[in-house]
Amino acid sequence: MTIKFYNSLTNRKEDFVPICEGEVGMYVCGMTVYDNCHLGHARAMIAFDILARYLRYRGYKLNFTRNITDIDDKIIERANENKETIDALTERTIASMHEDFLKLGLELPTNEPRATDHIEGMINMISTLIEKGHAYHSKGGDVFFAVRTFAEYGKLSNKNIDDLNPGSRVEEDGSKKDPLDFVLWKSAKQNEPSWDSPWGLGRPGWHIECSVMSLESLGKHFDIHGGGPDLLFPHHENEIAQSECASDHKFANYWMHSGLLKINGEKMSKSLGNFAMLKDLFTSYHPEVIRYYLISSHYRSSLNFDDESLDQARAALTRLYQAASLVSLQGSDFHEDSVREFINSMNDDLNTPEALSTLFGLAKLINSSQDKQEQIRYASTMRELGKVLGLLNDSPEAFLQYGANLTDEEIGKKIEERNQARDNKDFQKADQIRDELSAQGILLDDSNDGTTWKKS
Repeated sequence: MTIKFYNSLTNRKEDFVPICEGEVGMYVCGMTVYDNCHLGHARAMIAFDILARYLRYRGYKLNFTRNITDIDDKIIERANENKETIDALTERTIASMHEDFLKLGLELPTNEPRATDHIEGMINMISTLIEKGHAYHSKGGDVFFAVRTFAEYGKLSNKNIDDLNPGSRVEEDGSKKDPLDFVLWKSAKQNEPSWDSPWGLGRPGWHIECSVMSLESLGKHFDIHGGGPDLLFPHHENEIAQSECASDHKFANYWMHSGLLKINGEKMSKSLGNFAMLKDLFTSYHPEVIRYYLISSHYRSSLNFDDESLDQARAALTRLYQAASLVSLQGSDFHEDSVREFINSMNDDLNTPEALSTLFGLAKLINSSQDKQEQIRYASTMRELGKVLGLLNDSPEAFLQYGANLTDEEIGKKIEERNQARDNKDFQKADQIRDELSAQGILLDDSNDGTTWKKS
């Protein structure tokens, strides 16, 4: 069964054919560690965690590199604001990131290089680009990549070079030969970290980091390069240009990008101030609820976050955990029709919404079966496939009790809201409220005298 991925480079789904049979090299742009992670970061990181999990599930030997950018304008600015050293800021933020990723169930990458550990490689690549006529040392002391020396510039983002306007995303500098040229090496400024180079003290530009870290982890040509949607241009476009000019070889075969996460219709970002921090969400929601919410839509789709999103996700995941709680034993015999259905969904560009429907089908079979061995078979299949998605890894008891801290007054209001929905014959909403309460360990009992509740 062939896996198909949507390739941003060709704008179509393609059969996945790795460079080396049975092996996959994958690079994903990771975090710039100047602050804690928010839900938008989790969207991209979970998308590629799912990809990594599925490739391993299908038997591929995966070399997965996810970098850390630990030197950058934002990091310098934040350290100055906090009146702390850059090392203190980045070490604390990296530790926080790892804590969040662990809770979200992200599997460790094979390699997690930090930019500051690869300065020598960046200097070497920049020197190569200068020697080949693709870069130049400006009068201002910076080194720039000469965009027009790469005839295929724009092939990833489908942009015509003559129509491009540098805009706010491309640094403008009077010492550039062309406004489109981008910086490879920044000359040292006062009170900023710097390294020695053939062009004097300075530090690398952002784009060169990933080219070098991928080269040193995966080689000059590898299978998959991924990242968030905001990285496609100019970051990934620039990576292609400088990497292919330096190596005279194709960079990555498949480019994959996750979709935007929006809040109230706008992109979720720290610069806009409309972000949901993961640490805040963890106080009320089991991390798998957040994960479920993010994979309940296709990874390439635009996803809008609102107050009800996580409650709906919790209610849905509760149904899977409740089905799992009915079967304590784990078997080795799997329901092949469900496995085949799951694989077909995931082969279609990681169609996680359809894959989740397979899990709900298995939950329905568990609930309806009277045969204990069949229940074990269905539950074992559900748990096994759930692991590919990073779900159902906790005990049902622990999941159902997570965040169960509603006050009696809050529970009463939820029951009133449910009763109103039932009166309006909005049974879908009524069931959703019941599931939300059940997810927090609150069990409802309806009788002729009304609705009562108890904690499970």
